[in-house]
Amino acid sequence: MPDYRVYHCSTKELIGYTALYAAAAAAVGWLFFGRLYAGAAFLPGLYWFFRFLTKELAESRRKRLTADFREALNLLSVSLKAGYSVENAFPETARELTMTLGRDNELTQEFLYIAAQLRYQVPAEHLLEDFARRSGSEDIQNFSAVFSAAKRTGGSLPRIVNSAAETISGRIEVEREISASLAAKKMEQRIMAVMPCGIILYMRIGSPGFLDVMYDSAAGLIIMGAALAVYAAGVIWGMRIVKIEV
Repeated sequence: MPDYRVYHCSTKELIGYTALYAAAAAAVGWLFFGRLYAGAAFLPGLYWFFRFLTKELAESRRKRLTADFREALNLLSVSLKAGYSVENAFPETARELTMTLGRDNELTQEFLYIAAQLRYQVPAEHLLEDFARRSGSEDIQNFSAVFSAAKRTGGSLPRIVNSAAETISGRIEVEREISASLAAKKMEQRIMAVMPCGIILYMRIGSPGFLDVMYDSAAGLIIMGAALAVYAAGVIWGMRIVKIEV
């Protein structure tokens, strides 16, 4: 089963994102240094670009997995309250997830795997611990720990599952409220991020030759390089400011 803490790009994604980075590097080379081939100097940054990209994609997948897990807990709670044993509640939940989320959904695949392993007498708490470890989600890890403790001590599993679902729901709602309140600021940050490039593009198109002095002299290239470094630092700083973890 996959490790959700690490995102592996497919071949199609690798080609697409590499082409996107190369195009952006060429555009930066043309805007700041007057030469498309100057973008080749930024090709070593492809490694850091993919590190950032895979981290963001893995984080997005983790949030999606946690949101789907909330739905799974609601279904699991209903099955347990209806009198199903743990060994029967997980397969029933897997069937419900297949209909609601689809068979190809990542969480559906996890519950189908758990249901299959339960038929071979593998303890549910061990399967949940493995999934929680691979998920990278704090909510799923907390639920797994509480579920294991309840199995050992004979606690009320329906109550525990329902409480975990409510806790996860509350966290997701807080994240949505924060995201909604920051939506305008994020849009402002994106606009400010592209504004310097837009100004340079406007000057290059509207006043051809106006910036030639910056591209044809060593001093001009140094100034443009310093401006690019400050610009990149400002973009990174702005992205970190509007990113808030719950």
